Amino acid sequence: MVQHLETFLAALLVASGVSAGPAPAPTPAPRLEDAVIKRGNTSVSCTFSGSDGYLSANASKTACATIVLSALTVPAGITLDMEGLNDGTNIVFVGNTTFEYAEWSGSLFSVSGNNITVRGAPGSSLDGQGALYWDGMGNSGGVTKPKFFKANNLNNSMLDSVVIRNAPRNSFSLNYVNNLLVKDVVVDDSTGDALGKNTDGFNINNANNVLITGAKVWNQDDCVAINSGQNIVFTKGFCSGGHGLSIGSIGGQDNDNAVQNVTFSDTVMEKSQQSVRIKSISGANGTVADITYRNIFMSGGTDYGIIVDQSYNGVDGEPTNGVSITGFVLQNVTGTVNDNATNKYIECGEGSCSDWTWTDVQVTGGLNSASCMNVPEGISC
Repeated sequence: MVQHLETFLAALLVASGVSAGPAPAPTPAPRLEDAVIKRGNTSVSCTFSGSDGYLSANASKTACATIVLSALTVPAGITLDMEGLNDGTNIVFVGNTTFEYAEWSGSLFSVSGNNITVRGAPGSSLDGQGALYWDGMGNSGGVTKPKFFKANNLNNSMLDSVVIRNAPRNSFSLNYVNNLLVKDVVVDDSTGDALGKNTDGFNINNANNVLITGAKVWNQDDCVAINSGQNIVFTKGFCSGGHGLSIGSIGGQDNDNAVQNVTFSDTVMEKSQQSVRIKSISGANGTVADITYRNIFMSGGTDYGIIVDQSYNGVDGEPTNGVSITGFVLQNVTGTVNDNATNKYIECGEGSCSDWTWTDVQVTGGLNSASCMNVPEGISC
């Protein structure tokens, strides 16, 4: 599987043909007193379940070639820690994994390693009980809310058919990852439409060679936000209720982010605040280059269809030019927004946006902006 994955990700083209093997037959859950399993058998499969299973799994993770997490209940304020796994480890979620409530920053689950597969068995899910946290304030106040699924330093690996429900805030945080396939995952925060906030589907930072294919996301913030990285593809997706397929925000703590060679393709955007989005923080420096949106269909956009914003977190109408945006390609980006939304809006800094190519871009139903700024040559706002 790993050999196919490396070839597949290097090309970043075909979104099928790589799959994990069948789930191993469950074995009895170990007793808590036997939590640390002896090393030596590279084919051993370990099953952990119930309210004590998280502790056994954390303790024994490097002794198991396959780790089956079956209907776990993870105590409040605890990370289900799968970091530092042996190369080639398989993790399989079975049944419903529930994370109990605590006001803390998380993460609820974390994983790292090389040649790792994390897979959700049919019917499985990870439930963060977001309704206990959602207060309409997200990261801006109220109760402290944990992030959900953190993958740091995960290389030549795959996340397959993992289902996240009710994330308190950010769902998948993919940081310092190389050659990662994310296949057929689901983020379902649909019950948070009234009070959920900052429930990003995917936050990507310092990544190289990432393919996300077949994702379905219902949430209340960016479906995807790529803050830094290169050679990233998001394809065959569905996003509903969030803030779009986003580059950025560029800037922030690093202040000199670079995002290069990113493609969003063959994706449906439903009831999104905006569907196509590039945002750079006012006064920040950075680089955005070779970004393509291809075959994007939108419906029911609430604020914008397409937006480029270089005054993010600053003063509207006063864009800055420390972040260059070049090679921005739109191909067959179509659909409708609400009648009080804006079809397209571009607010570039002076001289910072250039070499854009838009073809077959038809966004209708909303208002035409009369206040676009520094629009690149050949582009209609």
